[in-house]
Amino acid sequence: MHNLLIVLKLINLHSRKICPSGRSLNRFFLSSLITGMLALAKKDIIAFRGYLIHLTHYDPEWCKRKSKEKPFDLNLGLEIIDALSDAGFNLLIIDCADGVKYKSHPELARRYSIPMSYLKQLVNRAQKHNIEIVPKLNFSHSSFHRHNYWFRPYNTLFDNDDYWRIAFEIIDELIEGCRPKRYFHVGMDEDHDRDYAQYIEAISRLRKELKQRGLRTIIWNDSSQIKNPLVDAKKSLEAEKEIPRDIVQIAWDYEYVRPKIIQRLVEEGFGVWVAPSQDPKQVLQWKRAILKYGGKGMVMTTWIPCRGSNRSKMLKLIKNVGPIYCSPE
Repeated sequence: MHNLLIVLKLINLHSRKICPSGRSLNRFFLSSLITGMLALAKKDIIAFRGYLIHLTHYDPEWCKRKSKEKPFDLNLGLEIIDALSDAGFNLLIIDCADGVKYKSHPELARRYSIPMSYLKQLVNRAQKHNIEIVPKLNFSHSSFHRHNYWFRPYNTLFDNDDYWRIAFEIIDELIEGCRPKRYFHVGMDEDHDRDYAQYIEAISRLRKELKQRGLRTIIWNDSSQIKNPLVDAKKSLEAEKEIPRDIVQIAWDYEYVRPKIIQRLVEEGFGVWVAPSQDPKQVLQWKRAILKYGGKGMVMTTWIPCRGSNRSKMLKLIKNVGPIYCSPE
């Protein structure tokens, strides 16, 4: 009701200024009403309502199942995209890694890798629903978290010229297959093996090359994990001081809501998204913090394979928690 009163006041002022005589008042009234309500809707809704889906993934838990991993379930993936559209999501991050076969580097194919044509079917379905595609590859270096083990055997080259040459050959193939409009996600979370300077240099190089390709870089921001011994949160804090401000930072925390991180990153000039837990209460609190401090996006994550045994869990999460992401506050 408060918002409606504001709109009506704006309409009254607008109509008097533009049409003091009262002629064509209905036209001005309708135009002003639409303009006012759209402005309020944009203010009270999350701009980027994203979902992260995995063709495959690399982390300590997932790697325990690598020997038995099955290929990505395309039919379920398409069903998930339909459900995302119904819920109001408008962005899909596709974690590719070695879950797809690359023509430029067939040696990266594993027994669970799917053809590039399957990935293109996912992209086509999403674009049919006006869902923006963001390809994702993780270039973090960590012998514990193993996020870039998909890049074997090249992950051991450690940022030399061959490492980056091959990396961008794969990135270019994904850009061709996914046709992203604005963004490419390069991971960079939980990086243990680079020192601060190497970490900043890696992000900056990825950003420079992606900008030349007309895309903005997205990275994870670990700064909420300051008390987590398995994460070097200070590395994110150090990088914030040096990396370009056109990089989008996704702050993640599955236990606590940390509005000050959003506020800090926004004040530093970054685009800020968040990745909350699956708990509806926490999701709502993160959403309110994003809206309050000027963040732009939220990303729903599951960190489980897209396969039949997980179908019910994945679709239920979208149905039950998706409205919090997608509805006006």
